[in-house]
Amino acid sequence: MDDVKIFLSEKELPQKWYNIQADLPEALKPPLKPDGTPVGPQDLSPIFPMELIKQEVSQERWIEIPDELLDVYKIWRPSPLHRARRLEKYLKTPARIYFKNESVSPAGSHKPNTAIAQAYYNKKAGVKRLSTETGAGQWGSALSFACNLFGLECTVYMVKVSYDQKPYRKFMMQVWGGKVFSSPTNLTNSGRAVLAKDPNSPGALGIAISEAVEDAATHDDTNYALGSVLNHVILHQTIVGLETQKQLKIAGENPDVLIGCVGGGSNFGGFAAPFVPEKLKGKNIKIIAVEPTSCPTLTKGPFRYDFGDIAKLTPLLMMYTLGHSFVPPAIHAGGLRYHGMAPLVSLLLNKKIIEAAAYPQNTVFEAAVTFAKTEGILPAPETAHAIKCAIDEAIKCRETKEEKCIVFNFSGHGHFDLASYDKYLSGKLEDYELPEEEIKKALGELPEMK
Repeated sequence: MDDVKIFLSEKELPQKWYNIQADLPEALKPPLKPDGTPVGPQDLSPIFPMELIKQEVSQERWIEIPDELLDVYKIWRPSPLHRARRLEKYLKTPARIYFKNESVSPAGSHKPNTAIAQAYYNKKAGVKRLSTETGAGQWGSALSFACNLFGLECTVYMVKVSYDQKPYRKFMMQVWGGKVFSSPTNLTNSGRAVLAKDPNSPGALGIAISEAVEDAATHDDTNYALGSVLNHVILHQTIVGLETQKQLKIAGENPDVLIGCVGGGSNFGGFAAPFVPEKLKGKNIKIIAVEPTSCPTLTKGPFRYDFGDIAKLTPLLMMYTLGHSFVPPAIHAGGLRYHGMAPLVSLLLNKKIIEAAAYPQNTVFEAAVTFAKTEGILPAPETAHAIKCAIDEAIKCRETKEEKCIVFNFSGHGHFDLASYDKYLSGKLEDYELPEEEIKKALGELPEMK
């Protein structure tokens, strides 16, 4: 077919989220307290509403999406699936390249898919305010948007380097009523502890998470919302993969390669999870998670229990990790600067159901510019990691003359990342590969769990 975009009608919007926990080759290891005992619902209830706690541990394959959420989803969903014909032509590849365009949401990324769900369930539970962290600002924007829709206050701890690099994300959050602070701050014990050690700390998602969790835990009217990593977040994001499946069917396609960028794992997990049962049944699908070489969680981290934040306020999760004390360099893909990885994504990699790749930022920006020049959309630096991998896979097809179907998740646009593009175009963008000694140092502080 000659279509460039494949649309679904609003009537075709998925009515249920897909829960991959029902189909995993083995169960996830439970979150643990520091003493090694499993975390129970009562341990999570001070910061999460019970409905989300239930979703976190549910083994049901399908979970109904409430009508109120479907109504909000219709503001921008279903999102289009594009055939990247101009990129194919530029690459002279026989491969067919598709991308799921999540940049059409009000916040410009996939993040509202879970933000509106989390705001909705917290509102139903009587919560007045949500606190959260954000790296590049995509999640903070999405949660501010969602809280505004449901009449909640929103406090965002934004990683300092991104706060400075991306002021327009901050302004966007403020338009929707979010209160944004540069993390680490002097507002929390966690932030003050970091600043005491390093007054010039660039911040990190692990630090901002500590501040947001502490804020929620110390205020009765406040809960915490997380934009990635946790099971319920990936559950909400499966609407992306479910729509993609329907659209590929319309196109008469079966995907050979599925690609997504990974920081904490939400956009990749939601995009890829609905396809995993097919792979487990023997279908030959290559599923690739792409990360930066400066924060190589999946490609260089061990698979073991670790805290999700620097102050050790979160439960211990079984995941690939670079160590909770790891502070990544100030690369421009702020949403990918996280030391850990979603337990669901981690298990899939550990069982070799998916694979991982890592790229330095100059080649990633080169791919982003190629995409913008051919397909016209300026990608976020995070998304550009998936684009780089898709281009590499398409070039392999050119060399082998294989007519593969390559599909990647276009997780967000780069309209607020123009300072990063300026650095790249002016030759001032530096590649940074994490030295082994830094990894060893952070891993030396991992908790020893029996």
